[in-house]
Amino acid sequence: MPRLTYSTAGESHGACLVTLIEGLPSGLDVPLERANDMLRRRQGGYGRGGRQKIERDEIEILSGTLRGRTIGSPLALRIPNRDHRIDEAPPLHRPRPGHADLAGAVKWDTDDCRPVLERASARETAARTAAGAFAAALLAEFGIEVAGFVTELGDVAGEVDSDLALAELVARRDASDVYCPDPRAEDAMKAAVDAARRDGDTLGGVFEVRATGLPIGLGSCFRREDRLDARLAAAIVGIQAVKGVEIGYAFDVARRRGSAAHDEILPGEGGRFRRASNHAGGLEGGMTNGETLIVRAAKKPISTLGRRLRSVDLRTGDAEEAAYERSDICALPAASVIGEAVVAFELATAFLETFGADTLAETRRRFEAAR
Repeated sequence: MPRLTYSTAGESHGACLVTLIEGLPSGLDVPLERANDMLRRRQGGYGRGGRQKIERDEIEILSGTLRGRTIGSPLALRIPNRDHRIDEAPPLHRPRPGHADLAGAVKWDTDDCRPVLERASARETAARTAAGAFAAALLAEFGIEVAGFVTELGDVAGEVDSDLALAELVARRDASDVYCPDPRAEDAMKAAVDAARRDGDTLGGVFEVRATGLPIGLGSCFRREDRLDARLAAAIVGIQAVKGVEIGYAFDVARRRGSAAHDEILPGEGGRFRRASNHAGGLEGGMTNGETLIVRAAKKPISTLGRRLRSVDLRTGDAEEAAYERSDICALPAASVIGEAVVAFELATAFLETFGADTLAETRRRFEAAR
């Protein structure tokens, strides 16, 4: 069967966003409710701006299904943009520090950053979230669950028990306006967002994605491009405004000796294995090791500020204040949903490389045989 892939098209203020998914087996129930719920979560979270009051993201399926199930052909999804005004949007000649504006304008030889920012915008991540929802639905067929959540917002850190069951973690996340499973941190995080709003500023932070139920051996150690840790890191850093990634407790482990860093292997029930710890975050040698997958990402503050930073006018070269486009104060909760989506897609890709067939039923037979 073909490798599971996706691609997206569309601009921030264009007519729509489009996702093309190829390589899904036939027979998967279309997860429309799951996908629209993920899109709703991506639009939410404390600190979001006016754009989210305009859009009502919902998926329209254009191809690849029959009677509510996938048929194995390319799956095309459409998310309409209500704020469709790309041809009327004014040019932007004063690039915003931290955005793609200046580098893109130089690259494509223009003094108008509008063509660059329309595609570089994080609005595109709605299309990626849709792809991730289909991947998460496929994984769920085999008992694999994925969840993203906020751990640090600005300088406020929450505490999340590493042994907390994923279902409980998700319940606590969904009860939080900032998508943080630590209720003790919520008020301080919201206060930090409010303070940044008053100051015309923005905030970033750290989000985490966990996945449970993964079999041993997804990914490979033979080629760098097949290493699952490398693929996950690329997918996470490919999210707009993400500047760093950590798998497991990487930075803490880097400060330890090896005897205190590695996860000792112990006998388990039924001839299986278990670990005394999970510092590696479920990945060793580019492959899953059967433990909970843990990936963290550092997201910088949003680059469009009410408090204008210094810039230049690309037409004249003169010093000016940076332009301002409507923006959020903090999109970290949304980023945790996007992170959940892209991690789910990479895991589904690796899963199908190991167990995949043209149909969901045959994939299930291969998976059960391997177990």
